[in-house]
Amino acid sequence: MVANDVSVTSDPAGPRPAARRRSPFNSIKFFVFCHSLLQLAQLLVSGYMKSSISTIERRYGLTSQKSGLLAAFNEVGNTVLIVFVSFLGSRVHRPRFIGGGALLACLASLLMAMPHFLGGAYDYTDRISSPGDNSSGLCQSESSVTSSSNQSCSQQESPAQQGVYPLLLLGQLLLGIGAVPIQPFGISYIDDFASRKNSPLYLGILLAVTSIGPAFGFISGSLMLRFYVDFDKLSEDQIQLNHKDLRWVGAWWLGFLVASCLIFLAALPYLFFPRNMPKEDAEEDVESKADSKEPQTCQETSLLHFLKSFPRIAVRTLRSPVYLLVVLAQVNLAALLSGLATFMAKFIERQFSQTVSFSTMMIGGVCIPLAVLGTVLGGVLMRRLGLSVSGASRLCTAAILLCLFSSTPLLLLGCSTQKVAGVFPPSGGSLSCSADCRCPQDAFNPVCGSDGVEFRSPCHAGCTDVMTDNNNKATNYTLCRCVGGGPGGPGSPGGPVGPGGSASPGTCGSGCSGLLLPFVALLGLTSFIASFSQTPSYMMILRTVPPEDKSFAVGVQYMLFRVLAFMPGPVLYGSIIDTTCILWGKKCGKATSCQYYDLDRFRQRFLGLQVVFVCGALLCFLLTVVFLRRRRAGRQEPPPGSKGGYELVNDSSKEKEATGIKT
Repeated sequence: MVANDVSVTSDPAGPRPAARRRSPFNSIKFFVFCHSLLQLAQLLVSGYMKSSISTIERRYGLTSQKSGLLAAFNEVGNTVLIVFVSFLGSRVHRPRFIGGGALLACLASLLMAMPHFLGGAYDYTDRISSPGDNSSGLCQSESSVTSSSNQSCSQQESPAQQGVYPLLLLGQLLLGIGAVPIQPFGISYIDDFASRKNSPLYLGILLAVTSIGPAFGFISGSLMLRFYVDFDKLSEDQIQLNHKDLRWVGAWWLGFLVASCLIFLAALPYLFFPRNMPKEDAEEDVESKADSKEPQTCQETSLLHFLKSFPRIAVRTLRSPVYLLVVLAQVNLAALLSGLATFMAKFIERQFSQTVSFSTMMIGGVCIPLAVLGTVLGGVLMRRLGLSVSGASRLCTAAILLCLFSSTPLLLLGCSTQKVAGVFPPSGGSLSCSADCRCPQDAFNPVCGSDGVEFRSPCHAGCTDVMTDNNNKATNYTLCRCVGGGPGGPGSPGGPVGPGGSASPGTCGSGCSGLLLPFVALLGLTSFIASFSQTPSYMMILRTVPPEDKSFAVGVQYMLFRVLAFMPGPVLYGSIIDTTCILWGKKCGKATSCQYYDLDRFRQRFLGLQVVFVCGALLCFLLTVVFLRRRRAGRQEPPPGSKGGYELVNDSSKEKEATGIKT
């Protein structure tokens, strides 16, 4: 017992090992608790970024392609540095590296919120202001908009405004770099000092937190985006927009400040954890040390030698057909996930005329929890049925096939774009009834005419008067020349100018709000079914590579995820969305974010790309089933109860031939 007490700590400066042992920082359970909180806070930032991406896009006039690049940019630093983390392993003080990475992520989160404080207030068009000023958005033939336009353009061209996008990219880059040591070092630290009995439980807790972290990010985004972006700069009476207005921008920056505080608090305990702590089960301490002698010896290699051997080991791993096919299937699903997580809230907002906060809540409150449930049940099902690699491949194939059947009907749930005068259907010209209104080029304040036709602004509708409430907020626009006629009347683009009708503030909507419930239900079902393949596919990877290459194989897998899915996925989806735009916003002669989309094309291309990725994953899993069957038919199948070894590695390596695991 004395020997065991002395071996509790390797720190020679510790005069009282028993006292150190009673410290919470020498408890692996306390480390698991702290690491769960840190991962939750760090992943909350990632989920919050995706939930706010369409709001940031609207606030700073970004295209969907640019916002997709912004969402994916945190993977750049992560991908570059993950190799070095694999090399460092247990050579460094892992808790301090985790704490340092967390503090860097804290700084990155602060940088993400910084553009709000460096720039001015959110400037949108067609405000209600003093009479005689065309910023009211009314049709005023004799008015001039030069002064307001020049003032707006000077703000748009200021250094603070032009530096917004690079600052956001830098924040994302640092966020990815800060996240590099958190999960790998945390998992290895727990595996080293937890008992063999409890280690799977602790890792399962971390996996659960990893799954629900983004959900908390989306839910937080839904709450934060209900506040107006400049609520800290304006009084309540000065805020004229409401949540349903297409110009509404929520307080996207607020969540980054909250997340930064949470990460900072979660990072502090890591400064006090020791480099090595007592093994959770003292009886296993001697055995675990004996087991770890060989890996520790193997780690004593130079960084140069590690980098030289990296391509050789990577090629050897990728030459395993089953491993390669499963990883390619997962890459397809990961690309699908990255695109949908970034833009699905925007799709729901536009397709079903919902607010940004409500659309975000649908993703974080319905789809992600169902995906987590499917992941857990997939693992339970695999354990209950005792599935081999062949069985796991069939389960994955069946899940993705069902996913294809459930996702295809989503293409049919939607409506065409509402009728927007001069925009959709394309008229090929401007409205003659408002030609002399001198509407500003960047005017965008949608109104819905009493005849059911939408206009870009009251000025484009030819409205000359407005009714306001006590807070100077518009309640109705009247004397609208372009509203209220049949063919050839005042409401038609080429009709005569008449006294006109009225128009209410806000969009007419797509008329598809009734389809929202079945769409979300079907989308949640698709997420649930697709996630069944996650655990079986991971087990297929671990069972089809040599034991000494398992950790490396998982590292290569995550690297391929980032390079082939997480980085290009959002950019690809954003580019597809941009092709469906029918009216780009303009500010100071430059195009900004899209104002109107062709909703049929938006739905078909956005969800059609989802079907393409599902088909790619299905093809890879089918090829895996075919390969396993041919391989099993070509040689004697081992007894079902045999254990040990691995299977289905490359035939060219005789020393790596499979030994006895069931197929």
